[in-house]
Amino acid sequence: MPGLGIAARLLPMQQISSMAPFSQSLARPSPGLSGGTGRWLLPLAIALSQVACAQTPAAPAADPAPTPIRLSQPLAAAPQAAQVPASAAAVAPAAAASAWPAGRLPAEVEAALQRGKVAPDAVSVVVMDVSGAQRPLLDVHSDVARNPASVMKLVTTYAALEILGPAYTWDTRIATDGKVAQGALNGNLYVQGSGDPKLVMERLWLLQRRLLGQGIQVIVGDVVLDSSAFALPPIDPARFDNEPYRPYNAVPDALLLNYKSLTMRFIPDAAAGVARIAYEPAIAHLRLPSTVPLLKTKGNACGDWRGALKAQMADPMQIQFLGGYPAACGENSWAVAPAAPDRFAPRVFEGMWRELGGKVTGQVRMGTTPDGVQPLMSFSSPTLGEVVRDINKYSNNVMTQQVFLTLGKQRAGVGTFEGGRQAVAQWWSERVPGMAAPTIDNGAGLSRDARITAGSLAKMLSVAWNSNVMPELMASMPIVGVDGTLKNSKSAHTGGAHLKTGTLRDASAIAGYVNGRDGRRWVVVALANSDNAPQARPAWDALIDWVAAQ
Repeated sequence: MPGLGIAARLLPMQQISSMAPFSQSLARPSPGLSGGTGRWLLPLAIALSQVACAQTPAAPAADPAPTPIRLSQPLAAAPQAAQVPASAAAVAPAAAASAWPAGRLPAEVEAALQRGKVAPDAVSVVVMDVSGAQRPLLDVHSDVARNPASVMKLVTTYAALEILGPAYTWDTRIATDGKVAQGALNGNLYVQGSGDPKLVMERLWLLQRRLLGQGIQVIVGDVVLDSSAFALPPIDPARFDNEPYRPYNAVPDALLLNYKSLTMRFIPDAAAGVARIAYEPAIAHLRLPSTVPLLKTKGNACGDWRGALKAQMADPMQIQFLGGYPAACGENSWAVAPAAPDRFAPRVFEGMWRELGGKVTGQVRMGTTPDGVQPLMSFSSPTLGEVVRDINKYSNNVMTQQVFLTLGKQRAGVGTFEGGRQAVAQWWSERVPGMAAPTIDNGAGLSRDARITAGSLAKMLSVAWNSNVMPELMASMPIVGVDGTLKNSKSAHTGGAHLKTGTLRDASAIAGYVNGRDGRRWVVVALANSDNAPQARPAWDALIDWVAAQ
């Protein structure tokens, strides 16, 4: 028709685009159309379809990944939300159309919360495409600041990966003010920590083996352990929940040995009527019983074997057991944080050194390294990329605090909690601008005061998806039904989600990435704060399964 071009020019682009399906239907033969009608409808349909396609803009390519962050450069600005690539353009309208009603949760999630007696207004949930380019699929109380428990570790570890870099390592330096001759070091040995989060007993054994390899079997002097790289006030390990002997309450230290924890293994010996006890690592100057009586229990049940032992741990010089060990329990291990944590490093260093056959004539004590000493060796930690995997998979509090304090040390030369907070605050303002910043206490989430909104955490995870350190961060998260704190998840989406978990007596949370049914990946954040918050875990499993079906 001669007037078609004029009509097309007069129609708004949106109307022409919406006519494309209609024009396609006109182009199909219809038994109800006469031959005369078909002669003009077919050209009209083709013309309208061509106009509509010509007016539909092509989706731009996704933004490139941000520039790697190096210590010698200022932090890069946060990347803009990625544009929808052409390959995803077909699913974008569907995602928008399927967005859940504002403020509502899926029925199965609401039902699980109701069973757990967790009030809906105590819960925040955000589910959105990892690109951040579309409106969230779920958005419930996303701007309410809540305690994320150990999910706060994602903020600390992501910031550390970008600020320090995945290849960052901590060096423990060994020096002396004496000379080595005929197997003896005549002088003091100085062990200077820098915050290594993973100087566990196996690696301390290797460090000491290397000292023996330097020709040192006897130290004629003191061993001085230097933790001055961190400047920390006195910290009571009972301050959080009055459980000072739980390893999760261990206090950070620039020379942290074996997480300041002792593992006791109970091995039943029925013939002798006792359970033998093995201790790791070896600890000097701490009296430890070698056996406890075996107990017969009603119905041959194991029950609360820790309670049956009636352990007494308050005395810094000894651990006692006033009860016994149930014979039905088989072999078990119990990790504890002994009393007097400030004495832990000297006792462990001496105990393991003597176990290796080394000797020391003086004391093993805490102190500082003087100027002018002679370096002997340096012992490097695993990389930060490896460390964050241990942190997030198993939610290790003291390791996280070591990393957090290292951020402060990198900023100011000495590690403090305030320095760590300042480092993360600066990083956040440059990487996640415009979103409410988290309130951070110690970086680990072991806090009653830590706060973050679900919206801010979701945005951070979206930014992380486009980061150069995304592989390290994502690989550090527990895999649903496979490992870490999600190994025993009840979700049916086994292997299909990487999520950090967090639990306190009044907080429960998950945050990370979930694979959807069509291959898309979703950012998922769920936070609950209430007296019954730990009962929200089944709701989180239901949420994972719901997202997986999208």
